Amino acid sequence: MMIYKNLDEFNKEFKKLSKRFITLEEDFKTFKKYALETFFSDTKLDTGSFVKIEGLCNEQYTSYKVLKFACKALKNRGNKSGIRIIFIKDNNSDLITFVEIYFKGDKENEDRNRVKEVIR
Repeated sequence: MMIYKNLDEFNKEFKKLSKRFITLEEDFKTFKKYALETFFSDTKLDTGSFVKIEGLCNEQYTSYKVLKFACKALKNRGNKSGIRIIFIKDNNSDLITFVEIYFKGDKENEDRNRVKEVIR
């Protein structure tokens, strides 16, 4: 079973987006259950939902960007909702740290400095 941790900045961004997209909290739980836990379990079933962020990894941590996140509040978009989630997986444990969440229409790329701070 995975252990999840959120940065304070992530919590603020999540709360702000939750007001715009009312199904976000439910959709996020579904994502964790069916995408993350499926991939990082013993089966290693790749759903293609996220990709590694090159240049922001080391032996202990691997950073990922979620490209496919289904949000019911964004109708007719399916898993290409435009919501991006940045998280870091500790390679030595089952810990996943959520670093950033944003809507692609508001912001184009992740905050690489924030990811670097967590990896250090």
